Order: sequence, then structure tokens, then C-alpha cells
Amino acid sequence: MFKIDHIGIAVNSLLASVPAFEAMLGVNPAGRETVPAEDVEVVFFGHGQGRIELLEPGSPDSPIARFLEKRGQGLHHVCLSVPDMDEALARLARSDILPIAPGVRTGAGGRTVAFLHPRDCGGVLLELVETVD
Repeated sequence: MFKIDHIGIAVNSLLASVPAFEAMLGVNPAGRETVPAEDVEVVFFGHGQGRIELLEPGSPDSPIARFLEKRGQGLHHVCLSVPDMDEALARLARSDILPIAPGVRTGAGGRTVAFLHPRDCGGVLLELVETVD
């Protein structure tokens, strides 16, 4: 059974976007961090399953900067939690669905993540995150 861990939304500026999301959601951010592997600054709203993650590019050539240049602000990815990353990726590989290079990496919160290409996932970038019990 899959669970939605979070929804990632690309924004031009956390400084401009965080107050709007605070007003919409009625809560303060739960955390902010830099994710070097993705060259991105993130802010999370909420705790546990179903969080919202705002993503600001860390540099003009980061993946999020390229996304914003091409598509503008908006939905970037949906993240699904998996209990065992190796098992999930092996199951997907049997259907010829492979993670985007470099494959498994360290994401926000030091968690193990992998991204699946939109062409394999109905046009949506999917992130898998290994759940920690």
C-alpha cells in the first residue's frame, strides 16, 4: 500500500511564497533546509504523511531552476513513501521503470530517495522516499 509522503511545489522565492502558504494553510512552516544533492532550499508545511514541500532553486543551473524556467511555478512532484527502497526499485525495474540518474540519493531530512521520470508515471515526476519506522 502506498502513502503520499508529500507534494513538492516549485517556487521562485521562498521569501515571497512562505507567507502566502502560511495564510492559506493557517500554520507556520515545520522546517527549512538546504538539500545539496538537489541544489535546492526547501520548506515543509505539516508533519508526517501529506506534507507540502516548497522548493526554491539553490542556483541558476539547479534542476528546480530549469523546471521553473520551462514550466513556471507549480506542482513539481508527488512523493510516495515505500517501506523498502531496494524492493520497490527492483519491482519497478521488472516493469522497465528505472530511477532518474544518479538513482538513489539523500533527500531532505537525510532520507533515502529516488525519482521516477514523468514519461513512466503518467506525466508526473514521482519521488520515492524510504519510510523510517
